[in-house]
Amino acid sequence: MKVQSVREEMFKRGCIALALASALTACGDEPAAGAQALPPVPVVVAEVKLTDVPLTTEMVGETAGFREIDVRSRVSGILLKRTYIEGQPVTAGQALFLIDPEPYKVALEQAKGTLAQEQARLNKARADRDRIIPLFKRQVVSRKDYDDTIANYEAAVASHQAAQAKVKEAELNLSYTQVTAPINGMASKSSQSEGSLISTSGENGLLTTITQFDPLYVNFSYSEQDRLNFDNAVKQGLIEAKDATNWRTHIRLADGSVYPQAGKLNFSDSRVDPATGTIRARAIFDNKNGVLLPGQFVRMTIDLGTRKNAIVVPPRAIVQSQADRMVMVVDADNKVVPRPVKLGSVVDSGVLIDKGLQAGDRYIVEGLMKARPGAVVKPVSAEEMKAINAKITQGAAGK
Repeated sequence: MKVQSVREEMFKRGCIALALASALTACGDEPAAGAQALPPVPVVVAEVKLTDVPLTTEMVGETAGFREIDVRSRVSGILLKRTYIEGQPVTAGQALFLIDPEPYKVALEQAKGTLAQEQARLNKARADRDRIIPLFKRQVVSRKDYDDTIANYEAAVASHQAAQAKVKEAELNLSYTQVTAPINGMASKSSQSEGSLISTSGENGLLTTITQFDPLYVNFSYSEQDRLNFDNAVKQGLIEAKDATNWRTHIRLADGSVYPQAGKLNFSDSRVDPATGTIRARAIFDNKNGVLLPGQFVRMTIDLGTRKNAIVVPPRAIVQSQADRMVMVVDADNKVVPRPVKLGSVVDSGVLIDKGLQAGDRYIVEGLMKARPGAVVKPVSAEEMKAINAKITQGAAGK
């Protein structure tokens, strides 16, 4: 939608209104006796017709990554190496950083040694258990000796399991010294320099950020008043609305170009932000070519549905007065009648008129500067008006 051009056109109409204000005052004055009546002023008129208009709304949105992951170290140590190119795509599982693995190799060897000791204890405890069971059945050994042997075996089993877990933990910690990408995406600048001491918490634990660009979100907000107006229009049958899950969106980039892929609304919040009086919403766009980046501000157009039996007039037909916006209607006697109107949304074909005009009305679209309220005008075609203006221009040039 060409909102800026509409505003410029409305400014021009405001200038015309200054002339009309004087005319409104003077139109009641009687012409002087013997004065020659002025010929009707030629104007181009259009007839109001009801039409179904695609209804859209425009707002500002900000792009955001589909997923944004903070890459953090899961073990502490000295950062030895960054193994990716900053600002370039990475794939899930790709190595990004290497933290000094030597302390964790030592810890793994210690855990394996402890496991070997516990395995030996378990083997002995199992053998003792296997020997004492038949002896106890023959009542060769006491109940206490039997119970002690069984308890030693069970303790050895538990210690062996704990030692196995320590080995797994040490293996995991060693694997964590190679920090890998959790998702596909674009990796940002490294947050830590090689040689830095990395911790598992706080700022020193953050290594970089990976953002998934495809698909990509556009976040925006709309007012509670807009929501109520839209819902009321739907209830009154003025708008044939699409299901919100099928609302298509288009975005215009900073250079004025339109992004070729249409998006789809996929989220609208269930509450109003009390600080701003707005409702958060989000659309999702395919971004396989990587044109969109997080943090961009874009102009967003949403296809809401169809305005049924709408009245649309071109912006140049609307005059701004001090109190109202008006359209200059031509009645059955070809007299100019200022008609206050209530404007609706701006659409591709012009401006919606919510109140003030009805089907069959004729209104001036060209020649407003000379069309005084109450004056008789002569409706002509656009081609005839063009010829009249050309003749006037030629006459002025010949003087």
